[in-house]
Amino acid sequence: MDFEPSDEQGAICEAAEQLLATHAGPARAAALDASDAYDHELDAALSAAGFTEAALGPETGFLEAVLLLRAVSRAAGCVAFGAAALVAPGVAGRTLPGPVALARVGDPAPVRFAAHAKTLLLDAGDEARVVRLEPGAATPVRTNYLWPMGRVHAAPGAGTSLGPGSGARLRRWWRLCLATELLGHMESALDITVAYVRGRRQFGRAIGSFQAVQHRLALATVQVEGTRWLCYEAAAKGAAEQAVATAAAHASDAAHLVFRETHQLSGAMGYTREHPLHVFSMRLAALRLELGGPGAQRREVARARWIAP
Repeated sequence: MDFEPSDEQGAICEAAEQLLATHAGPARAAALDASDAYDHELDAALSAAGFTEAALGPETGFLEAVLLLRAVSRAAGCVAFGAAALVAPGVAGRTLPGPVALARVGDPAPVRFAAHAKTLLLDAGDEARVVRLEPGAATPVRTNYLWPMGRVHAAPGAGTSLGPGSGARLRRWWRLCLATELLGHMESALDITVAYVRGRRQFGRAIGSFQAVQHRLALATVQVEGTRWLCYEAAAKGAAEQAVATAAAHASDAAHLVFRETHQLSGAMGYTREHPLHVFSMRLAALRLELGGPGAQRREVARARWIAP
């Protein structure tokens, strides 16, 4: 991919968007959240279309997987697509039985999709481990993040090791997954906000016509566009250490800005459950906390740039 997608990439994205228009969306995400459910129907549709295996395809690769993950995130898909389609092929070289959850040894925080996962990719420090999860292995945890989450207790030696050094490889692909998911959710949050300020009128005109509002949205858009190209670069470089750290750090900072600006410009309406903004903004808050949060992403940039051999 150069600065425009190839015909094949464009066709893949178009097919994914058509599928997601039927099987996903913020209203569906909110409905699933009411029962803390996982979207098995969407998961099956993505797999049947061959999208889950895109990273390992003969004519596709990790860049195409990132393009698909961005689309799933923009549509608020309630599936572990990033872990299954991007992280698992990246660290293990193969797909794994899904849903797939990602966790770190010793981290007490709830894990996205853990209560529904069949496979756990575990960051055990120097090595990554593949852990088969039996039903009931994780305790469901109710949150406001509009994802089913659970707490799983896995020992450092659980499951099967992917070999020395695989822990760092897992963290690289996990960072790329996080950055891409943040990208998709930020884009939709901005789209919703732009539509709102175009229709919301004050002082006899749409508030989106005020220059101060336009400047704030323009700044947010620049940050999101930066995230998009950093994600694409990291995917094209095979999750190179510095590239993914930079993408994750930038995405985390951009998400903080987008959360603040979209909610301020949407006013009280943006905080209601009736408005779709909360589906994306609450997930932004959850994603920023993974892998140690924004501070950890910035430290990884410094380590990769100046300390790593």
